[in-house]
Amino acid sequence: MKTMTTSAGAPIADNQNSQTAGPRGPVMMQDYQLIEKLAHQNRERIPERVVHAKGWGAYGTLTVTEDISRYTRANIFNQVGKQTPLLLRFSTVAGELGAADAERDVRGFAIKFYTEEGNWDLVGNNTPVFFIRDPLKFPDFIRTQKRHPKTNLRSTTAMWDFWSLSPESLHQITILMSDRGLPQTPMQMNGYGSHTFSFWNEDGERFWVKFHFKTQQGHAHYTNAESVKIIGRSRETYQESLFGAIEDGDFPKWTMYVQIMPEADADKTPYNPFDLTKVWPHADYPLIKVGEMALNRNPDNYFAEIEQAAFSPSNVVPGIGFSPDKVLQARIFAYADAHRYRLGTHYEALPVNAPKCPMHHYHKDGSMRFFDNDTGNPDVYYEPNSFDGPSQNADYREPPLAVTGDIDRHDHRDGNDDYSQPRALFELFDAAQRQRLFANIAAAMDGVPEAIVNRQLALFEAIHPDYAAGVADALGIAPLAKSA
Repeated sequence: MKTMTTSAGAPIADNQNSQTAGPRGPVMMQDYQLIEKLAHQNRERIPERVVHAKGWGAYGTLTVTEDISRYTRANIFNQVGKQTPLLLRFSTVAGELGAADAERDVRGFAIKFYTEEGNWDLVGNNTPVFFIRDPLKFPDFIRTQKRHPKTNLRSTTAMWDFWSLSPESLHQITILMSDRGLPQTPMQMNGYGSHTFSFWNEDGERFWVKFHFKTQQGHAHYTNAESVKIIGRSRETYQESLFGAIEDGDFPKWTMYVQIMPEADADKTPYNPFDLTKVWPHADYPLIKVGEMALNRNPDNYFAEIEQAAFSPSNVVPGIGFSPDKVLQARIFAYADAHRYRLGTHYEALPVNAPKCPMHHYHKDGSMRFFDNDTGNPDVYYEPNSFDGPSQNADYREPPLAVTGDIDRHDHRDGNDDYSQPRALFELFDAAQRQRLFANIAAAMDGVPEAIVNRQLALFEAIHPDYAAGVADALGIAPLAKSA
């Protein structure tokens, strides 16, 4: 039998009784075991994520089945049959840690690939678009999804006020309020990189790329009424389903695809290919199969491996790069910065975040400097140096990202068509799907002031007259009056 110890290694003789002055006397301050236990308990919680707080995750592998080396030099894709270990975290966006799993919300779909040349983090959602195209609006948008400063309740008025003043949100609203907004389990939804990224190959050619992960489990969704019953039974249905499936050996799988756009095509498309509220038509840029992703192992400690898992779009590897996508550019900073605040300066040295390949850098000091990062020479603690320390390697230089234009605060809505793509999506829905869409929106608008409702209906009208009429009917109000 192992003897219990303090965190400093001292054996513990009694872990059942505090040290007191007699059976009825006060507790002694010298009871260092009690102090240690209470102090650790006070510090067991760390700040939850501002968004994507509630999450579920597992380990798995990506197996490459097709050769795409003509587009990228990334060694994760350099051989058919190659397997790369990964960690996948699903999440909801708006809810806190205690939120119910089966709530209508966008789902996060974040993957950390442990490649031979460092970690590649693909941090996306279960939708191919998002509510905004300019990152300056992100903090405002998230405030509308969180709690009102006075009531401390979620505010549907704030939500629809923001959306009705932001027509670029229409595409994502239509997805969220459709059947797709409530997947039954994490395994029954797709994943997307959402942003436009870039590939670059051995010849220095750049291609724009979008990432898709199509579920092999099939899609299944809850209605609002079904979700109410599910939440009444359990608030942890995603965790139960994902953990249980993997424990039972029923490993979920996704097929990975990419859309590839030649670099020069970005100047020819009628839409901005770097706009996060837009998709690329598959007829123009068809899906190209890459491989298969499977989840096959649950974490041993949820806190250490899922709650402390830190994903950031800034983690790329040679052969994968960025694009002029405005929101992506902001996330490159914001995500890593959030992790340094939430987890600490050296968050990427935690086992779940540490790359599997060798690391050589000069980030030495700061809180929780617990890892071995010595070069073997005490004089090698800066760069450049004359002592054979780690240095740059021009073999990994990325081709230049050609971006031109006047530096200004350009109106992100000027010249943008925010209606055609949600119209195309709306027209794909059959009658029953449309009725559920109308009912979901009406339920979400409960208590919203009339002026805001009418402003949102005008946006739906610009998508399709049937869209506005259907929502108005579900709300039990008269449709918008047609202007003369």
